[in-house]
Amino acid sequence: MIAGPQQLPLLGTQAGFRQFSVPEYHRLIEIGLLTEDDNLELIEGYLVNKMSRNPPHDGTLQVTAEAVGSVLPPGWCLRVQCAVTLSESEPEPDITVARGNSRSFFVHHPGPTEIGALVEVADSTLAGDRIDKGRIYSRAKIPVYWIINLIDRQIEVYEQPSGPTPVPGYAKTTIYRPGDAVPLVLDGVTVASFAVDDLLP
Repeated sequence: MIAGPQQLPLLGTQAGFRQFSVPEYHRLIEIGLLTEDDNLELIEGYLVNKMSRNPPHDGTLQVTAEAVGSVLPPGWCLRVQCAVTLSESEPEPDITVARGNSRSFFVHHPGPTEIGALVEVADSTLAGDRIDKGRIYSRAKIPVYWIINLIDRQIEVYEQPSGPTPVPGYAKTTIYRPGDAVPLVLDGVTVASFAVDDLLP
């Protein structure tokens, strides 16, 4: 997760360095220049620090992952804080619902055509998850994007992505609050609904 557009990347044109492509980022990992201990993700060509997590975030993530994982139909799998490969970014969403099974991604991360839904749990990262991640995911045509908004105690569901337009975005936003049920939609089909109260702390 990222803190928002005001956060300076570690490497990139804003800091006087060039941006990295996804293949270059993979190469930095392959040769050991970047490791999992560096706590970085690639966002639109910039190497950005992943934010630290607090108990409400991690608790919400665990509850949501267990709920979503328990209802996935055959042919879908759940991934938690694992990378997805997009055209200019390789973020690590809190939850990815991907087409395949637990053995499908030994040689590659899920790409846009393999992703049914992404979920971010947001408190201090809310602005970045709405603006930056929303732009990145809509550009990649991720069909369903949830933000579990811990600040306002609501779940924001974004649908109908624009794709790679000059100003990427989602055409449809639905807000679900306590007392509501939020649907999980995969391939245009509602596979389950969850009480918002059951997912929030």
